Amino acid sequence: MPDVLVLVDHDGERVHKSTYELLAAARRLGDPAAVVLGGPGTASRLTEALARHGATSVHAAESAEATEFLTTPAVDALELAVREVRPAAVLVSATTDGKEVAGRLAARLDAGLLTDAVDLDPSGTVTQIVFGGSCTVRARVTHGTPVIAVRPGSFEPEECPVAAVRHDLVLPPIDPAASARVTGRRAALAGDRPALTEAAVVVSGGRGVGGADGFKVVERLADALGGAVGASRAAVDAGYYPHQYQVGQTGKSVSPRLYIALGISGAIQHLAGMQTSKTIVAVNKDPEAPVFGLADYGVVGDLFAVAPQLTDEVAARRAGD
Repeated sequence: MPDVLVLVDHDGERVHKSTYELLAAARRLGDPAAVVLGGPGTASRLTEALARHGATSVHAAESAEATEFLTTPAVDALELAVREVRPAAVLVSATTDGKEVAGRLAARLDAGLLTDAVDLDPSGTVTQIVFGGSCTVRARVTHGTPVIAVRPGSFEPEECPVAAVRHDLVLPPIDPAASARVTGRRAALAGDRPALTEAAVVVSGGRGVGGADGFKVVERLADALGGAVGASRAAVDAGYYPHQYQVGQTGKSVSPRLYIALGISGAIQHLAGMQTSKTIVAVNKDPEAPVFGLADYGVVGDLFAVAPQLTDEVAARRAGD
C-alpha cells in the first residue's frame, strides 16, 4: 500500500492526540508514515508512541534551527518526504498553524488542497465543512498529491502496534530574511483541565453568563465532567474569558463527544467551530436561539439554575460509582 504522510503535532516530549487521529485517518488510504520535525533527539523520543498507533515509518527532520522558525521548516520537511516516498496523500491537523503549512505545501507541490475535513473514504473523497460551517460538501483532489487538513476530533485514535522504520530527512538551510523567526516562548496557563481541542467534553459559556464571575458556573460543570472550558466570541470580546479558549470560526474548532453550550445564542461563527461535536446540549433562556436548531438536547431556562443542578447530579452519580 502507498504511504500516507502525517505531520506530527507534539511538544517535544508527548505526541498530541490530534496526531493519533490523523494516523487513524491515514490508514483508510494506505500505510501511515509520520513526519517528525524538531530538535536533535525528538524523533527518538516519539517513535514508540507513533508506532503504537500505526505509524509504519518515521521521517525525522531534526536540526537546531527546526524550532527557531515558524512554518517554513515544517513545509520543507513535508516537501522532502513527499518527493522521497511519493505518498497517496499528506494529512495535517486543521489548526491555524496546520492550515498555513498545508496551504504553503500545496503551493510548492502544485497540488490540490482540502481543508476542514471531517471524514475521509478509501477512494480519497473528503467530507468538508465549508463557508463558515454553513455547508457540508464532498470533494476530491484531481491534480497532484492531495494535501488534506483534518479537523481535530473527527477521527477516533486507535492503537495498532507496528514496527516503525526510521528515515532521516536533511533540512535545507533556512533564509532568515524570508522566514519568521521565533523570538521567545511563554507557556500558556492551562491548569489541570484537558486541552480544548483534545477534550472529550467541552463546556462553553457565552454572553448569557453575564460576566467573568459567571464563568465559574461553566468551570464547575466542566470540572465535574472532566472536560475543558470554551467561550463564544461574544464572551471573549466582552472580556469574560481569555481569547485562547474561544470556540468558533475565528477561534478553535472542536469536535468532542459532548459539547454543552451555556448562554450561547448560536451565531454561525460559533457553530462553525463546534457543529461536528458528537452530542450537543444547549441551555438558553431564548426558545428561538439558533443554537437549538443544531442541538441534540435543549433546555429553555436560566443557565444559573440549570447548570448547578446538572453539576450536582454529575457529582452525585460519580460519588455513587
